[in-house]
Amino acid sequence: MEPDCYGRRMRRSASQARKQVDVTSSILNYIERRLWDDPTRHGNFVTQPHILFAPETFPIVCSGETSAECVMTRLIRSAVNKIKCPIFDLCWTPEGRRLITGGSSGEFTLWNGTAFNFETILQAHDSAVRAMIWSNNQQWMVTSDQDGYVKYWQANMNNVAMFQAHREAVRALSFAPSDLKFATGGDDSTSRIWDFKTLTEERVLRGHGSDVRAVDWHPSKGLLVTGSRDSQQPVKLWDPRTEACIRTLHFHKSGVTTVDFNANGNWLLTGSRDHLIKLIDIRSMDEIFTFKGHMKDVTSVAWHPIQEKVFVSGGADGSLIYWDTLSDHELTLIEGAHEQAIWALDWHPLGHILASGSNDNNTKADSSSGNMNADREMEMAESLEALEDLLT
Repeated sequence: MEPDCYGRRMRRSASQARKQVDVTSSILNYIERRLWDDPTRHGNFVTQPHILFAPETFPIVCSGETSAECVMTRLIRSAVNKIKCPIFDLCWTPEGRRLITGGSSGEFTLWNGTAFNFETILQAHDSAVRAMIWSNNQQWMVTSDQDGYVKYWQANMNNVAMFQAHREAVRALSFAPSDLKFATGGDDSTSRIWDFKTLTEERVLRGHGSDVRAVDWHPSKGLLVTGSRDSQQPVKLWDPRTEACIRTLHFHKSGVTTVDFNANGNWLLTGSRDHLIKLIDIRSMDEIFTFKGHMKDVTSVAWHPIQEKVFVSGGADGSLIYWDTLSDHELTLIEGAHEQAIWALDWHPLGHILASGSNDNNTKADSSSGNMNADREMEMAESLEALEDLLT
């Protein structure tokens, strides 16, 4: 800032300071303070997750012992594109430095992952972006659009391939554990298996009577789950090698909008237009819990990347609910997190920030109070202002 007429340097007010979430110092602090392992355990560092070993707040990836640490109740930033449009999907880059959003305009918008300021925008598709996913090896991003096209992107946002996967909108994408194959789900009531390298179609999975809105590949096995608006056959499990439907699950009374395997490979979440979320054990094909809390359709769910028993769900009314699988009661309900339906949820790879995209054109980032550095930064800014006033 330029000095004023009295020679004093103008500073931005502490109340105008941009909130930032930078966990680098916390992680370094954790690495320096954690205990050495016992020699009988190969001399490695012991990871001590208990809070008694943490005199200062550590990121969830370093502790994460309690579910409450995974509840993100503090809004960091609400961002809107210059040309306002609904946000249909979003994803963090694998290293967590940027957040990428895809909207109805067909554009990608890149936001800084620390200060959440705008970085760049690019025209990615000719129609609305419907799905975005990174490969398991973190080298490729695959996206789909309203016209049924699928595109491959490198980490530098260079588009290297494009083909039409469905004749109608492609609503969902999911990679196989090996990254050699991936699955698509479309409004033509089918799910398709593709060879990633050759871009060739290998299987067409037919059986749903309406749009396939959700697809997820098992994290370690040859098993695929699809969710459809078809209330008669809402959830199906498939063997992607034979096109065979292994099981049809009838736990919902209406169409299913979202499905998500837990990283442990045993639990499956399904969210439906009947306002319910079901937790299913795929080993026994039994329903473990029914989570009731949303007043309208459940539009998105996402497991926490560190704490396997915690997940978050978004509703058509703009509400966010945090859940623990050990209880059918919500951890926290945030009414009015968005003004309209929440189409997309994605956790930062370290689990300390939740990003959400909505039909109200907003992209929001939430963090817990314990992981927030903004309070400390604002206190420092206020102290600097007070010191400057004292000296002048």
